[in-house]
Amino acid sequence: MDLTGARWRKSTRSGTNQGACVEVADNLVVAVYVRDTKDNGSGPVLAFSRESWGAFVGQVATRA
Repeated sequence: MDLTGARWRKSTRSGTNQGACVEVADNLVVAVYVRDTKDNGSGPVLAFSRESWGAFVGQVATRA
């Protein structure tokens, strides 16, 4: 998995220094990637198809 061009971002709803944040890179064509912020880029990365990620975010948005 080549994440060289990934631009990672945290949610604007993430608190600072709480240790419970994830980062998302959705600028790559192949997939949407998610990682744990506190791993500083050295931990595992989850990959989701764009369709699956869109469905997930849509469901979360309707429940927020």
